Amino acid sequence: MYTPIINRKIRFALVGCGRISKNHFDSIKQHAEYAELVDICDIDPIALNNAVAETGAKPYNNLQSMLASTTADIVILTTPSGLHADQAILCARAGKHVITEKPMATRWEDGKRMVRACDEAGVKLFVVKQNRRNTTLQLLKSAMEKKRFGKIYMVNVNVFWTRPQSYYDQGGWRGKWESDGGAFMNQASHYVDLLQWLIGPLESLHAYTGTLERKIDAEDTGVISLKWRSGAMGSMNVTMLTYPKNFEGSITILGEKGTARVGGVAVNEIQHWEFAEPDADDAQINNSNYQTTSVYGLGHPMYYENVIKVMRGEALPETDGRAGLQSLEVLIATYISARDGKRVGLPLDY
Repeated sequence: MYTPIINRKIRFALVGCGRISKNHFDSIKQHAEYAELVDICDIDPIALNNAVAETGAKPYNNLQSMLASTTADIVILTTPSGLHADQAILCARAGKHVITEKPMATRWEDGKRMVRACDEAGVKLFVVKQNRRNTTLQLLKSAMEKKRFGKIYMVNVNVFWTRPQSYYDQGGWRGKWESDGGAFMNQASHYVDLLQWLIGPLESLHAYTGTLERKIDAEDTGVISLKWRSGAMGSMNVTMLTYPKNFEGSITILGEKGTARVGGVAVNEIQHWEFAEPDADDAQINNSNYQTTSVYGLGHPMYYENVIKVMRGEALPETDGRAGLQSLEVLIATYISARDGKRVGLPLDY
């Protein structure tokens, strides 16, 4: 059981100073009244030096040495996905709470090991699902909670983005099964999360995946047929081969009493919103839309707001380790289905 931190700033350390780390640095700066970044770690000296110049945090080139001396309350993992499990377990055993970027792990057993280790150490495990905090998706979640759709009939999710070969060549870990996964596990992971966060538990799925163009081990393209326990059916279509740039990240929901589509390049525009009964939320549609060139959305600072409130004893985690396992389970089921050419029922474990 942790003691709420209310008489000082919550101290963060970050491991992995690559592409996504800036979102975390900026989020902590935005919450400077309650949070501070004290340490950073990376095995790449150039990335580490750049992060030091940006943050002023104390640098380390080794996680174990950082854990031996850091005063941080929480360690943020923005390292390659396949490293998350072992690093999270090291942090938990050192008595540190953990924030891990998506996906929380690349293997089902690794995800469960992470949750178990944090439980045993009595520390919190937070899994970053910042897209949930986007204003457009908050409105869609509100409509679901108010049952404005009535019975859900069909759901379609599209992630039509592009990742050139140069993206994968930036690091030897990209596109590898052990360290990264493919289009579903890496790029579309947040959209996989929406399937159950918005619609409810899945009953089963059947997937096809392919590596059609990129020189990587995992998939650059795939489709999933989906069935929810409620009876709703749907599909998810993902490719990283869209010409010439990121085109669409969308979700469409068709229900008994409502139809809605949130699209744009990254679910940043409410493009259709029609319900049998009016609601006060309807007036917020235009204000919820936002412009973005980033597929990450704008949710990281709001995600940190929840983490800080949890650490101060003022809230419950929005996305803890067990919530992270829910989307990891769908990802693993997708890969099993595509590999074995069969329908896979959920949950994976009984």
